[in-house]
Amino acid sequence: MPVALAYMGPGAGIAAFGALLAMVGVFVFMVVGFVWYPVQRLRTAARRRRGKQAAPEGGEPAKLEDRYSAPDRFLHRVAFATIPIQRALADLEDRIYAGRIANIEIERPVFIASLPRAGTTLLLETLCSSGAFVAHTYRHMPFLFIPLLWNAISRRFRLRGGGVERAHGDGLTIGYDSAEAFEEALWRAFHRNRYLPDRIRPWPDDGSASCDDAASEFDTFIKNHMRKLIALQVSQRQGQGQANSESGNAPRYISKNNGNLSRLTQITRLFPDATVLVPLRNPVDHAASLLRAHLRFEEVHAREPFTRRYMQDVGHFDFGANLRPIDFDHWLDRAPPEPADDANFWLTYWRAAFTHIHANANGNIVLVDYDGLCAEPAAHLERIARKTGLAEPTILAPASGRFRAPTRYDAAALGMDEALLESVAEIHRELLPRCVD
Repeated sequence: MPVALAYMGPGAGIAAFGALLAMVGVFVFMVVGFVWYPVQRLRTAARRRRGKQAAPEGGEPAKLEDRYSAPDRFLHRVAFATIPIQRALADLEDRIYAGRIANIEIERPVFIASLPRAGTTLLLETLCSSGAFVAHTYRHMPFLFIPLLWNAISRRFRLRGGGVERAHGDGLTIGYDSAEAFEEALWRAFHRNRYLPDRIRPWPDDGSASCDDAASEFDTFIKNHMRKLIALQVSQRQGQGQANSESGNAPRYISKNNGNLSRLTQITRLFPDATVLVPLRNPVDHAASLLRAHLRFEEVHAREPFTRRYMQDVGHFDFGANLRPIDFDHWLDRAPPEPADDANFWLTYWRAAFTHIHANANGNIVLVDYDGLCAEPAAHLERIARKTGLAEPTILAPASGRFRAPTRYDAAALGMDEALLESVAEIHRELLPRCVD
């Protein structure tokens, strides 16, 4: 034992050793993320330019694992194994960029949340097309907690490419600059006690601050994080000679995150001027689509371990082997639900979710008639533009052609319980008049 440690006593010695390990961890983290990985990415780009790495036949590979190179997968594992280090670096980032983010106001943020398979991703992309919003993109992966530092490093070795169909198999394509739901990883890092092995516990319904470990730090962290994304978008647009948004102002933060249903009152406590868009879909079709996606991801997760890990790391607990339902009002304990490969499980989940929304809706929450949006997109998009405070109500109209009639399902063929069908139909009827008009 070093002489210095011998005089500090065993407790101090352990603390000093822990600090030493932390310093070594930070050093390894920064070497891997900011030295080794950029070199590997540049080498990959050089091989592609020289034609030594041919594209797979038929275009992009089907597996997420194949879309990530070995260095990409390794970096992802390092990044998500070192969340405490990223959080520490986020504090450092706050200080480094304090002058850049200090005067940025978080005004009228928009949050999109529903159960999956209700058009939330398409709604996010549509709103982002206005130029008025900024969201997380795949460019922020895997160092989600330090967007400004990671941008400063990664911009030198970015790859470009066209979109590929996402793993849901629903025809939506994604690219490096596509907006995506990565915010859940941030909530989870500060509120780990809410993420149980088989479920997610909702936040307090009264909007009070959570008593989870480190939760008191989260309010400051998330607001500064949003300022960083806005600052990054402003600088990128200025570099391209573009106006900041459709109204000429700094972009507003937007989030598409289905997990936000578990903390609606927390969001409106943090952001009193926020708009929370909640798409409402016909319960039979919605539950059937959820079941279909769950069965698909069960297969995907079984054959693609990295895909399962990737989705778990970024907080996608919606389907497959990663499924952790949100336990709205303790619905998982009131009556043992059917297994998740039964349509009645998802219909019961729908009932629990929208009963909770019905009871806790406030002036910030705006229900969106998903089926009406698909049937008459132009009219509904204009209403959404007005509700979200866009200066030009028709600015979303060009996206109308992306909305298609949803698939209809037969409740009897899926074995849906008649009493359950009646109860969800009643909730749907009561909520429809409350949708945006």
